[in-house]
Amino acid sequence: MTALVLGAVFLVSACQSGPLEISPDLSPAELIQRAQEASDKNRYNMALQYYQAILDRYAGNFDLICTAEYEIAFIHYKQKKYETARQEFNNLLERYNTPDEELLPQQFKKLARIVLEQITEKEKPRRFFPKKTS
Repeated sequence: MTALVLGAVFLVSACQSGPLEISPDLSPAELIQRAQEASDKNRYNMALQYYQAILDRYAGNFDLICTAEYEIAFIHYKQKKYETARQEFNNLLERYNTPDEELLPQQFKKLARIVLEQITEKEKPRRFFPKKTS
């Protein structure tokens, strides 16, 4: 019985993730890789912290900023936090309404629009029609 309780306590504590100690030596590629691995394991809080580290450390790098902003918004979309995700995708798209648009990675503009359409579709009221009887 004690082993069962200890196992449950370990499981609960292992699933919770507080602030990460993110090494300053990690490259942008390593930060993105770790964020992707965390996201793949549904450890969204951890993934968000890695992407936030990119935003904090590489504010002048448009490619990295767009990558991190898109991924943060997409995590919120996966968590069904549609209003937050919508705002974040729209903020990302605002970056493309500048004279520097051609310097930005174009894939995130296209992907953000696609996900925004999916959010709109998911939020539409569902209509249920009765089955037709013959």
